[in-house]
Amino acid sequence: MQQRADKVRLVAMAAGVAGLVGLQQWAGAAGGQTPAKFLTPPLVNDIFTADPSAHVFNGKIFIYPSHDIDAGVKPDDLGSHFAMRDYHVFSMESIEGSTGKVVDHGVALDIKDVPWAGRQMWAPDAAEKDGRYYLYFPVKDKQDVFRIGAAVGTAPQGPFKAQPEAMNGTYSIDPCVFKDTDGQYYMYFGGIWGGQLQRWTSGSYVPKDVYPAKDQPALSAKVARLGADMISLAESPRDVVLLDEKGKPLLAGDNGRRFFEASWLHRYNGTYYLSYSTGDTHNIMYATGRSPYGPFTVRGKVLEPVLGWTNHHSIVEFKGKWYLFYHDSQKSGGQTHLRNIKVTELKYRPDGTIETIDAYIE
Repeated sequence: MQQRADKVRLVAMAAGVAGLVGLQQWAGAAGGQTPAKFLTPPLVNDIFTADPSAHVFNGKIFIYPSHDIDAGVKPDDLGSHFAMRDYHVFSMESIEGSTGKVVDHGVALDIKDVPWAGRQMWAPDAAEKDGRYYLYFPVKDKQDVFRIGAAVGTAPQGPFKAQPEAMNGTYSIDPCVFKDTDGQYYMYFGGIWGGQLQRWTSGSYVPKDVYPAKDQPALSAKVARLGADMISLAESPRDVVLLDEKGKPLLAGDNGRRFFEASWLHRYNGTYYLSYSTGDTHNIMYATGRSPYGPFTVRGKVLEPVLGWTNHHSIVEFKGKWYLFYHDSQKSGGQTHLRNIKVTELKYRPDGTIETIDAYIE
């Protein structure tokens, strides 16, 4: 296993230097499509899926992933080739090991039915309140700026009807909605590079990339409490502060641990766990805090780099066990924009730390 992990890290390290385009040439080194090399099999095989947000509704697991397509767009470091146009919803009544029967409920929302949308429907999430279901999704508007939209349905599988405008006060990508034990809902969002978070440092959108110096605090995800209507923010977004083991903010140069995209929040034994992707170093890290607002102290790694440039996940409890939903590019043999969702059990140590998962086996 160590030899396999070392090879994957070599691929990830090369990708960190070469960027998204360079990884296309390196992906083969991580094992291609050989099933025996992977910890778990794809859950869905007839279409490409990624960025799985999993929730338990009505006693079932519902998965809200991106729907990857080969749109013929030339790859670049801003992710233009991730040109998704709709969302499918999937459900599972049980998980046995790393598999289970998966039902595809079909298209839940199409870009043509979002009045303000331009292109690129990226990683979504969902929530339920009072018997109504809400799909949250990032998509570039007609000015090519990522915003977050909300769509409403009467069933967890949709279909969903999009609101006529993007959610006021939202921007960038990767919405995650967390329901706390007191009934309050919080939205986390943001992603750098192609996610455009670095273009909002002034408080409004500027079409220029502004990154902090390596010795300065890294850019962070945003968090805001949702309004009672579930389609608006109840407050202005604030920074999700990530701290190192000394209580200092993570620096922009700490690529192996700093936030890049794909924030997810869950609660375990009264502690809030924020997990996220480090992007160009391809880890899923996690940090813990005492409030949904943070601050969060980095504790360790949830998932090692997978086949493909991106690493994106969700964590959910189902029938007394905890599971990590994630993706890789096994089905496409390493094409980083053609991915497949997977699941494996997630385990905690007695002190509440998470056992790191390697997506490869010998």
